[in-house]
Amino acid sequence: MFTRTDKLLIDLPTPKNPDANGAAAVQELLGGRFGEMSTLNNYMFQSFAFRNKKKLKPFYDLVASITAEEFGHVELVSNTINLMVQGTTFPGDPDITPMQNAKDKRNSYHFIDTAQTAKPFDSMGQGWNGADNVFNSGNLILDLLHNFFLECGARTHKMRVYEMTDNPVAREMIGYLLVRGGVHVVAYAKALEIATGVDVTKMLPIPNLDNKKFETTRKYEAEGVHRKLYTFSEHDYQEVSKIWKGKHPEDGSPLEVIKGAPEGGPVPDLDELPEEFAPGISQEDFLEIARRLQRSAGL
Repeated sequence: MFTRTDKLLIDLPTPKNPDANGAAAVQELLGGRFGEMSTLNNYMFQSFAFRNKKKLKPFYDLVASITAEEFGHVELVSNTINLMVQGTTFPGDPDITPMQNAKDKRNSYHFIDTAQTAKPFDSMGQGWNGADNVFNSGNLILDLLHNFFLECGARTHKMRVYEMTDNPVAREMIGYLLVRGGVHVVAYAKALEIATGVDVTKMLPIPNLDNKKFETTRKYEAEGVHRKLYTFSEHDYQEVSKIWKGKHPEDGSPLEVIKGAPEGGPVPDLDELPEEFAPGISQEDFLEIARRLQRSAGL
């Protein structure tokens, strides 16, 4: 089962200007072939179907703990998109065309289908396809190798989207995920080396894990985020420490397993959008709802 905390993995900055076209590019990091929906569902279904969990517990614990983190990544990218789209339109009478700015944006779904929020599709509006994007062979070595490749592809896409937009919200999110994705790359490489004796990073010298060229990654690495693997549980998945150990291949710093989750930051509270009829609750409606809640509580 999963426990949910009402926080994002990091604190996202409040944007000064809308950037709907940038948000369309960021959608690739959510619903693209190598997006967070793919990493989440690959690892989640592999953990559900994992065989010999007791005998191979360190490997199971690795996939299971990374699964939990990927839920947070999906949430983080989604909220980034939400913040980037916000402010594109303006409230007003329908006849003054308050959503006129939306028609020229790359992804009209953000305005027609979702009330200016993220949805699991890629940068071209193609919906995420679980049937095609989930790999769960049942073979441990093959699944780990696939996961290593998947994280490499995800890293490449993040670097490219970073270079497509200078939006501060997008770059903050991407910087953090470049660091955390690097953790997953190293973790799967270590798991493969333990299982096969092969140093995957030498066999496949991809990707370059050096994040120094990206401004928003530096503070996270200075905080040691690149060497920490979270269990997202206070009591379970502790045997991941049999895999996540030793030194980080980039800077030689000691790797560390953290029981639980990162401290996190606040979840953005999205403003109402009268021009989108969202959330569709007027001030009068809100007061009436408040009265009903008070009555039901006996107040």
